[in-house]
Amino acid sequence: MAAFTSIPTLEGDARFDVFVARPEGAPKAAIVVIQEIFGVNEGIRRKCDSWAAAGYLAMAPDLFWREKPHVELDADIGEELQAAFGHMQKFNQDQGIRDIEATIKAARAELGQGGKVGLVGYCLGGRLAFMSACRTDGDAFVAYYGVGIDGLLNEQHAIGKPVLLHVPTADGFVPPDVQRKMHEGLKDNRHVTLHDYEGLDHGFAAEMGARRNEAAAQLADGRTADFFAAHL
Repeated sequence: MAAFTSIPTLEGDARFDVFVARPEGAPKAAIVVIQEIFGVNEGIRRKCDSWAAAGYLAMAPDLFWREKPHVELDADIGEELQAAFGHMQKFNQDQGIRDIEATIKAARAELGQGGKVGLVGYCLGGRLAFMSACRTDGDAFVAYYGVGIDGLLNEQHAIGKPVLLHVPTADGFVPPDVQRKMHEGLKDNRHVTLHDYEGLDHGFAAEMGARRNEAAAQLADGRTADFFAAHL
């Protein structure tokens, strides 16, 4: 069963919506799915459904709620792509991390004592997953084509849990020099693993639409599933 529900902010001064997909039986752990700039759209909800089918409690927070709740946009439609960039520019990432932390807290409350929470994010969500590895108490973190991670390397000393980064080498938003900085800057961090995907562009693991590369998406998603199985 899957539906939106509301949870409190960390401060307790407001509530915001989270899409929740639950497994049939008791969840073995929780996965927080962090949206792209297109909101908690059908693709993100499908990812939650897939994690629930695999036995996890899956939760996708609506991170743009302070500006406009329930944004749902399509990357393949030019006007909606431009609208997504507009939402991203208005988005406060530090507040977003606090909303992610609130989602982790809600997941742990549902799991009960000792329950573990993994995080997986895409695009903007990939960046936020890396930031979460530095700033939250999640248990394992995965970033798909995270943008601007090179500018966050000075926070990596705070990483204490496993992190997996999926890096397409032809990413139009993460140029080769940035990728080199990521590899060089993270090579000595024992908690972080990077996988390159040769010749692939941003968004290759989108659940639906023209950006998806089926073979690469399945490879990356398989690695993610194995990573969470090992660490949650």
